[in-house]
Amino acid sequence: MSTRTRTARISSVEPPDGFALRIGFEDGTVRELDLESELWGPVFEPLRQDPQLFREVRVDEELGTIVWPNGADLDPDVLHGDAAQASSG
Repeated sequence: MSTRTRTARISSVEPPDGFALRIGFEDGTVRELDLESELWGPVFEPLRQDPQLFREVRVDEELGTIVWPNGADLDPDVLHGDAAQASSG
């Protein structure tokens, strides 16, 4: 079993519709994810309540992940599918 030595890095993001994102990674992987069910908690609720704010997503080149103007961000390894999401309980 190989161990991933480098964190996935996001190179592009587009919000096609709703709470979906088309995410491009530096390794050439492209994933389309519907994040609506993941938008809970104090940082993400504003994104669920304001679809226009959700659509303001951008790539933070320094962090290599996606971020929103309200400070929300997501783990690029989880978005890539390389790491399990942390459970809430």
